[in-house]
Amino acid sequence: MDIRTSPAEPDADPSAGPATADLAARTAPRVRHYRQILLWPLQLVPDDGVAHARPWQRLAADSHWRPVIDEVAGGGAQFAERHYAEFVTFLPYVQRFLYGEGLRRPRSTSTGDATLARADIESPMRVFRRTDITAARVWIEPDSPPLLLAIKHIDLYFFFDLDIVLLNVELYADDIGLDQAQELLYRLGRGYPAGWTPDGRALHCLHDLHWLDAQGTVLARSDASERETFLHFVAEHRAPRIAAHWAFLLAPLVPDHSPDEGALRYRQIEYYRMPVMGYVAVDDPQALSRADFVRLGMVTGAGPRDAELPYAADHLSDFERRHCYDRFWADAGVAPHTRYMSCGHALVVVGQAHSTFYRCAERGVLAQFRHQHFLLFLIAHVQKSSLLMFSDRLVDALKRLDVRDAESVRRFKRSIRACFEGFLRFTHRYWFHEISEQAQVRALFRLCANHLEVDALYAEVKERTADMSDYLESDSLRRQANTVVRLTVVTIFGLIGTITTGFLGMNLIAAADDPVPTRVAAFAAVFVATLALTFFTIARSKRLSDFLDALSDERLGTRDKLRVLADVFRTRRRG
Repeated sequence: MDIRTSPAEPDADPSAGPATADLAARTAPRVRHYRQILLWPLQLVPDDGVAHARPWQRLAADSHWRPVIDEVAGGGAQFAERHYAEFVTFLPYVQRFLYGEGLRRPRSTSTGDATLARADIESPMRVFRRTDITAARVWIEPDSPPLLLAIKHIDLYFFFDLDIVLLNVELYADDIGLDQAQELLYRLGRGYPAGWTPDGRALHCLHDLHWLDAQGTVLARSDASERETFLHFVAEHRAPRIAAHWAFLLAPLVPDHSPDEGALRYRQIEYYRMPVMGYVAVDDPQALSRADFVRLGMVTGAGPRDAELPYAADHLSDFERRHCYDRFWADAGVAPHTRYMSCGHALVVVGQAHSTFYRCAERGVLAQFRHQHFLLFLIAHVQKSSLLMFSDRLVDALKRLDVRDAESVRRFKRSIRACFEGFLRFTHRYWFHEISEQAQVRALFRLCANHLEVDALYAEVKERTADMSDYLESDSLRRQANTVVRLTVVTIFGLIGTITTGFLGMNLIAAADDPVPTRVAAFAAVFVATLALTFFTIARSKRLSDFLDALSDERLGTRDKLRVLADVFRTRRRG
């Protein structure tokens, strides 16, 4: 199948009708336009425990990835009405996170001359894109015809001061079966197979996938059916092996356990199923059964048209209340019978294919899906993956701690303080409870965030980070208290000699008129004796402190107090 048969991209005037391709045998109902967005969070592995402040700077200049100049930040001819609608959707502090800040108004100097003061405050989010891959040819089952999915974007999202990266892949197709759309949502975004059937087929994955360039050349293909390769890797590294087609897509980023060299290494931080967004345009959404909506919203894969619900009826009794946003599920409106569904790791919208507003890529639901809804989905998963990253950092710091090694203790303290500082920056830069005052965006964000349970995860990570910080503070106070005890003991015992030798200015030895060598020798002898006594007092300060406590305890007899004093001079054996 030649790449030139890929579906056409919808434009601002969808009334002309979508271009179609012979992607599969026609079955009812049909999806007139299908779009899928994958968003895979991964954790970047820090170098020697030091986090990357600007990880995107590690990308080689000769890699396939090129920085994307955001249309909002870059302006110019690329700035369209859909970008303006995207920008004004969000609250100001979210706008600064997504787009940074631009030119400020002119300021007057003391001489009255107007000068432009540029705000060098850029967005903490950086986007890189590769354009060498333009399509994906996929086989859902071994005996199914291939589907050709055009690729709109393949992006990497980096974030300042966060060791995470999000892979974003946007694909689309025209005129495919609803069962094929359900299977693509279910099977496409798998980092590696969950297992294999007795005949060697990968479970829950596509049978095969090819990344294609503009000429239709296969650049990479899936190796999910190579069972022994995955088994051997897990047995050797105790880590999952990323499938070949996803590893190719992320290159030159390399998995943490890969023998290949790479400036940036990553490892899995969430479930191996990638968070997914789906846009489904059908002739009549009301013709879909409740089981169809459940399979789309819960991303369960296809089932027979006459089948029952994929799960128990009691389990799905509140599906519409918990997972659906049905504000536009009505005959009225510019896009009637539009339903949004979310289960946390998925956000799916279903609507009428013949609705001009629903199919409009400039002002309609399709434009909102690709811009506002994508960003709210991204923010929710950035928050979750960042919190999981901080939790992982705390575990890693504890794992490396050896209380018998002073250097290990120092590294542990530096790691915990770095985690605490990073968590504070995350809280003030990336943690939002509300991102918009628009009712739809606000409701969809809360729907996603509630299913992801990010509020509970934030509270848990905050508590753990605070516990670690409190431990360091208490340990510091303990050390200071020990120092005070030692100084107190030394002062008390030094006070005895000071008072004794300095009583009324009395000198025990009148050596003022002795020769200089004699006086120097006497000074050296006293100095050495005093130094030895001081060191001994410091070394036995804990026992001397116990002796002082025993001495002040009126309940102890003289024999007990002498026993405690004798313990000061006793040598204790180790082990």
